[in-house]
Amino acid sequence: MAEVIVESGSGQRSLKRVIGRRVLLLFVVGDILGAGIYALVGKVAGYVGGALWLPFLVAFLLAALTATAYAELVGKYPQAAGAALYVNKAFNIPFVTFIVAFAVMMSGITSASAAARAFGGNYLAQFVTLPVVVGAFIFLGLVTLVNFAGISESIKVNVVLTIIEAFGLLVIIAIGIYALLSGDGEPSRALEFHPVNGAFLGVLGGTALAFYALLGFEDSVNLAEEAKNPQRDFPRALFGGLAVAAIIYMGVAFTATMLVDTRTLTTSSGPLLEVVKVAGLAFPPKLFALIALLAVGNTALINMLMASRLVYGMAREGIVPRIFASVHSTRSTPWVAIVFTVGVAAVLVATGDVGNLADTTVLLLLCVFMIVNVAVLVLRREQVDHEHFRAPSWMPALGALVCLVLALPVTGRGADVYIRAGVLLAIGMILWFVNRLFLSEGQSSS
Repeated sequence: MAEVIVESGSGQRSLKRVIGRRVLLLFVVGDILGAGIYALVGKVAGYVGGALWLPFLVAFLLAALTATAYAELVGKYPQAAGAALYVNKAFNIPFVTFIVAFAVMMSGITSASAAARAFGGNYLAQFVTLPVVVGAFIFLGLVTLVNFAGISESIKVNVVLTIIEAFGLLVIIAIGIYALLSGDGEPSRALEFHPVNGAFLGVLGGTALAFYALLGFEDSVNLAEEAKNPQRDFPRALFGGLAVAAIIYMGVAFTATMLVDTRTLTTSSGPLLEVVKVAGLAFPPKLFALIALLAVGNTALINMLMASRLVYGMAREGIVPRIFASVHSTRSTPWVAIVFTVGVAAVLVATGDVGNLADTTVLLLLCVFMIVNVAVLVLRREQVDHEHFRAPSWMPALGALVCLVLALPVTGRGADVYIRAGVLLAIGMILWFVNRLFLSEGQSSS
């Protein structure tokens, strides 16, 4: 990548503002599209039956509430730090700031682990028969090699994979349009509503899981320092990107339920492959399986890049033990941070499945979103000297409440998900206190 750091008027170095609105929009869309829709359509159907588009629609509406908080904060503080920056400014409690940053990092690892399990399922079975865990471990190894190779190589791979994964979803929508025009499929199935545990809890559970497919929009705030006009462009890119992704997802969901019965979708680890197999519009199943594998790979690559760099950044700032800031002598990549994050991912892959790993990702980020929604209201007391988007107060307030509700066990989320999230956060707490202990000892000895 080209050097983007320039001298500011104060003598400090800052990132060059080169990213326009269209690029921001593409980044948001590309960051949202990925393993979620390829792997979880069937799982969502298990909550509501044929009307599986409904949880995706509700998830979009609820995600938009939190997006208003991010849109205001990124315009108010156009810096590349995201949720941790906002929480630090609002509450100024270092430990809380760290836990938020660590939760974001761990959500990336759980998301990558869910993607690895999806990789080892039906999509991979089109080419070779392996136990899911074995396929997932091989996949993690490949992602780690790309991550270790360097950020420039990783980003080039990411751009190509983003185009491929978007193409795969457009293929599904094209299949759906052809089915409607030719009279194939059962469109009425998309209106069949058979929720588990009643209508409200069924939709709530499906929405909590569908939320996983819409995550990623919040990552775009890390481009704030490189945007030409973040105050004007970010709100439009955020809401526009969410809307584009939601339209694509609902089109895919409608096509899936129209062409494949709910039971088959629910039990398949490659639900969109089932759509291709029965489509009247011929498309090679193996080619689509390859597209799906690459889409899943892209999600994991983005997640593991983010996670390893967050650990590295925290180590450089002295927040976690400095060994995690070690950089490889020839590849110039944070190899200790990479080993740590892939080690956690490997344990998660061995102990979870796609559904509960995705649910763990959602749970961690819902807690982060809840705090960010509160932070935007707290920071209303602080004025800045430039114009920026201001969310109606009821939207982040409702967003915080919605995140709280979706994080509760009433969604049908299993106890194992809460235990897993708790253990992951406990790892962060241990690293924090161990680091503080060594810092204290070092200061005492000096």
